[in-house]
Amino acid sequence: MKTGYAPVNGLNMYYEIHGEGNMPLVLIHGGGSTIITCFSKLLPLLAKDRKVIAMELQAHGRTNDRDAPESFMQDMADVVGLLKYLGVEKADFCGFSNGGTTTLHIAIHHPELVNKIVVMSANYRRDGMPDGMLEGMKYATIKDMPAPLQQGYLDVTPSQTGLQTMFEKDRDRMVNFKDMDDAEISSIKAKALIMAADQDVVKVDHLLNLHRLIAGSTFVVLPGVHGAFIGEACTTGSYGRSPEAAAILISDFLN
Repeated sequence: MKTGYAPVNGLNMYYEIHGEGNMPLVLIHGGGSTIITCFSKLLPLLAKDRKVIAMELQAHGRTNDRDAPESFMQDMADVVGLLKYLGVEKADFCGFSNGGTTTLHIAIHHPELVNKIVVMSANYRRDGMPDGMLEGMKYATIKDMPAPLQQGYLDVTPSQTGLQTMFEKDRDRMVNFKDMDDAEISSIKAKALIMAADQDVVKVDHLLNLHRLIAGSTFVVLPGVHGAFIGEACTTGSYGRSPEAAAILISDFLN
């Protein structure tokens, strides 16, 4: 494994590179996450036969914050900036939850960088989330943030102030979530694998519609709650061998 920090759009962005291969796979974590809390189970499985690049986005994990709100468009620009820094001209992208939304933006706005995409449990419109959830998030406090994600942040950056900042910026990004147009989604030409859990936070019908909008895409539903099929930290003890199954599906799709 290689680790480092890249100067990207005013950030000192932490990244890791695992494995070897010609077409790298870029992993983009979900809100409130680190590389470890999101991908510790899935990443080593994927890195067995390919190069995997993972990063921590603005205010997450070991990456610093800047005096600007979080947004999916800014996350997109930061991921693209990291790849430019690393000299990567084309890659596969795999994003979970908020990271999946960022992956969609990359496929729409930077198709020249994209080989294939994997979108896991990500909404592209507000109505893809449970009714009233995004509106209610404006009243959320740090006490509502799952304990494994809080501890995961503190494990790599022991700062309560940093944790609070990450929580508030993640919360505000979702409160202010802006729908993506169906026409934007339909413009995606990259081969796409859409993955969902049967008890996901994101509505399965919403992800099915995402699949229908992206021509030629593949749709897979695996058992469990949000994050279970990748072994995300909040689902410890409930995912069984699902990460292995997910890794096989992703690897077969990318190969």
